[in-house]
Parts: sequence; structure tokens; C-alpha cells
Amino acid sequence: MAPKRAKKRASAEGSSNVFTMFDQTQIQEFKEAFTVIDQDRNGIIGKDDLAGTFAAMGRMNVKNDELEAMIKEASGPINFTVFLTMFGEKLKGADPEDVIMAAFKILDPDGVGTIKKAFLEELLTTQCDRFSAEEMKNLWAAFPPDVGGNVDYKNICYVITHGEEKEGE
Repeated sequence: MAPKRAKKRASAEGSSNVFTMFDQTQIQEFKEAFTVIDQDRNGIIGKDDLAGTFAAMGRMNVKNDELEAMIKEASGPINFTVFLTMFGEKLKGADPEDVIMAAFKILDPDGVGTIKKAFLEELLTTQCDRFSAEEMKNLWAAFPPDVGGNVDYKNICYVITHGEEKEGE
């Protein structure tokens, strides 16, 4: 009898409600993004919707294979629940914010909340999973250092764990 309960509990955890993974504000923002992408307003994101979204962003040369690969990432038609689940799965792999923050704080012995760009770039390009020049370019585009060459790691931590920048910063 006990193995049956364990099996039931494991399956319940595996199919947890995706709406509990996000707060109401995040769900609303995902809904707005879904609505923008769902160009034909039929409640399902398809290849034509993705192509239209890319075109609206100025990227006209998206290959059909790329669009099909994106659609195939979903287990079926991409309605809002599937869309939200896909984001939940992508974000689930990130460590909690306090763990990421603690890692950055090791590099910030004075506790000022910033790290020198040159130091961070050296670490990211020479240690463990080394960043490429393109990845560094993308990082600095997303999180530009201030005029003193300091990088706000608190904002990076927030974006890694919440997927957006804090408002008012």
C-alpha cells in the first residue's frame, strides 16, 4: 500500500499547477506577451504567429525550420497554459535568488552591490563554462555597467530568477 501512495504523490508533484509557479503580476505579463504573439487571436500560437511576431520586431528572414523547431518545443498546441508551462520549465532550472546573490556577494567583499566589469568579464571568460565573446556582448547589452565600470549584480540576480528588470531601476 505504501508504494502506491508514494507513486501517487510523485505523479501529483510532476503535474503541479503551473499557475502556482508565478504570482498574479507575472501571469498577467505572460498573458500580455501571449496576446502579442498570438497574432491571429485564435488562442493558439502557431508558425504564422511566430513569423508575424518576428516580422514586427524587424526580423524578416526567419527560416521555416526555425519556426517549426520553436513550435516543436511544446508538447502540443501552444495555448496560454502550455505557453506558461514552457516558461515555467525554462525558469525552473535557475537557482533561487538568494543562492545566486550569495555567489555574487563572494565577489563583492565590501558589500556595495556591484562588481567591476573587467573582473566579472575575466571570471566569466576564463573559468568553468566560459562565456564566448558573443555571450559577453549580450550580457553587457542587457546589463550595461555604470560610468565607473561597475555592474549591478543585484539586478542580474533579479532578472535570472524573475525574468524581467525591476521597475524603477
